[in-house]
Formats: sequence, C-alpha cells, structure tokens
Amino acid sequence: MRGPNLTNDERHRIGCYLFENSSNGKPNRGSMNILAAKYQVDRRTTFDIWTVAKRQREHGEMLQLNSKLKGKKGRPTLEVPVERILAISLGDRGSMKIFGAAIGVSAGTIFNWVKQRKIRSHTSALHPALTEENKFQRLYFALSKLSYDRISCSLKFKEMSNIIHIDEKWFYITDDQAKFYLLMEEDTPYRACKSKSFITKVMFMAAVSRPIYDGNGNLVLMVTKDMLLNKVIPAIKSKWPESMSKNIIMKQDNARPHIKNDDLDFRMAATSNGFNISLTQQPANSPDLNVLDLGFFRSIQSLQEKKRAQTVDKLVSNVLEAWDDEPAQCIDDVWLSLQECMLEIMDRKGQNDYKVPHLKKNAQRLAGTLPRNLTADEVKVRECINHLHEAGRDAGLEEITTPLALTHPL
Repeated sequence: MRGPNLTNDERHRIGCYLFENSSNGKPNRGSMNILAAKYQVDRRTTFDIWTVAKRQREHGEMLQLNSKLKGKKGRPTLEVPVERILAISLGDRGSMKIFGAAIGVSAGTIFNWVKQRKIRSHTSALHPALTEENKFQRLYFALSKLSYDRISCSLKFKEMSNIIHIDEKWFYITDDQAKFYLLMEEDTPYRACKSKSFITKVMFMAAVSRPIYDGNGNLVLMVTKDMLLNKVIPAIKSKWPESMSKNIIMKQDNARPHIKNDDLDFRMAATSNGFNISLTQQPANSPDLNVLDLGFFRSIQSLQEKKRAQTVDKLVSNVLEAWDDEPAQCIDDVWLSLQECMLEIMDRKGQNDYKVPHLKKNAQRLAGTLPRNLTADEVKVRECINHLHEAGRDAGLEEITTPLALTHPL
C-alpha cells in the first residue's frame, strides 16, 4: 500500500462511485475491495468515506469529503537546544537518561536525535598526559622521519624498512565480559572466578618490521617474534634480505624492564655476523608512535578472540595462528597510519588530541593510488621547526633541516 492519505479529489471520486454502485443504501458486493485495490489503501478507508458520504446524503447536504488533515500531523519534533547542551558539562552527558534530565527532555527524545543524526554518541578514551618535554620529543621524532624527495621535490616520510618495532602484550584466556546470542528458552550462562586477577593470561613479545618486497613484488620479510636475545635477534638475522643494509634500529617503549642499547649481552648478539642492531626508545607517553600499539595488536586480538581457548597451550596456538594469518597489506596499512599520526603530531605541535584520520586505504589500493609513503606539507614542517627554535630547542635541529633542504633557523 502507498500510505493512508488520499487527495480530496480521490476521496470525492470514491464517494461518487459507491453511490453509483449501491442499492438499498448499501454498496454493491465487492465495490469496496475494488476501490481499495485501485487506490492502494485499506478497505477500512473506503468504508469510512462511504459512511461520511451516506450521512451527508441523508441530511440533504452536498458531498464534502475533504481530508481533515491540516498539514503535518503527529507529535511535533523538538529542536535541539544547542545553547542548553553547550552549557552543561560532559559529566552530565554520560547516558541518555542523565543527559535528557539535564536539558529537560526525555531519554526517548535523546534517542531520536541520535537516530536522526542531530547529535552523536562518542566513546572517549583516555590519552597519556603529555609534558612540554614529551611534546617536543614527539615533534622531533616526527620531523626526523622525513626526507626530501628530489623527484617530486616534496617532503616525504622515509621508507623506515630498517626499523623494527618491539612491544609486549597480554592475551587473556577469557574476557571478564562476554556477549552471547541465546534462544529465548535457554538459561543465562553463569561464569565465575575469584577475581579478575585470576583470569589466565599469557604475555607475548612481538617485533614487526614494515613488509619488504623483492623486485618482483614477492614478500621477503614481514614479522619476527618471540624473546629478544634468544628468538627475536636470531629470527631477524635469518630473515633479513641480503640486499639490504644490516644497520637495523629496534624501537621499543620506555618500560623499565627493557634492556638498554649498551647492555653487553645485547651488544654481543646485535653485532655478530656483520649486523649492527641498535635499540632506541620511542618518545615517552606515545603509544601512537608504535605500530604494534597503533593497530596491529588490536587486529591480532580480534582474530584471536574468534577462536575460544580453554587452556594456555590453546591460547598460545590461537595467538600464533592469528599472527600468521595477518595479511602483509594490513601491516603495511598500519605503517601508513603511523605516518598519518606523525602528520597530526606536526599539525598540533606535539600534542596527542587527535583522531587517526582514515585514508580509505582499501579503496585507494584498488584504484592504484595508495602511496607507499605520505607527503608532508612544507609550510607546516617549517612552522614546526620555527616552533622548536622559538622554544629554544635548537639542539639537533640542523640534523633535521639539512637533509630536508631547509635552512635553519627559518
């Protein structure tokens, strides 16, 4: 059916038809159904028109079968009170009920506004609090990853193929909260443990480099894994392409248990067989500058959670299978996300109050337009260098500006 409302002309034609096809004050058999099918309305609608028309005829009145609807009917839509919303704190916007009460509307109204895209819901994550020193170090880090591309005469991010990111992550055998879809007659599952600290978990160390391909586009190196001295370094040496420089940088966060670059055992393992592997720390309070924290671990977590584990051995097996199943292009995408983050850091002079922008990588990959490395705006780069200079942070700036074909100070 098309809908409940007929035009006035249609209602008048229905009334006339029923009078012409009636006898003894009753419409002929089947005439109501014919009209309902013709005008795509419910049979009840044609009957209501006949009732009004018959009453008017009995009182000697002219047929007046116009609709009583005057414009739009129904509950009026409330306008979003922008000023009232801006005047209340974020703490009063945590649920529809509390939010609605704070601005004087119902929770249902809040729900409708969200559905109508007049307001939006947002899940806010806590960011690491940054000191001024943190911001400067993040800015130095981002600028140091740029190079001058003589072909395009632009500033692009370096390939970073000799950098390996290292980090640790806990994988849990079960979640403290789990969602299930049940039949209506099924019992609610009962899950219990003494406390969350008793949930079995396993720590994994992971080291990942940017995928490296040979001249034919074949994958040569993607990831290495396991413990640093006994597993990670031997794995790197066994998988590292002979054609590439053996000067390798392993980047880790600032966790206290991590060994330092001058550790004797590490130096012995890192400098054998012609390799020169060095350990460096990423800027403090900067998980957005490690590809593992940035997205790779979340991807592995999602794959691992699709396979339920009841034992530690099965959990380890699931995580390793998820690792092996991770496509190389997904890892490459995370490295591009890292470059996006560094562009945001430059734009905000080291701050972390940003959302990772989306490049629509899959669409660009299909169109053949996805860049290997992103380009930085020269004006913004100069602004960052001037910002550091004005803050008296000139140490090391010349090492950044010279390869970029920029003068310092600007």
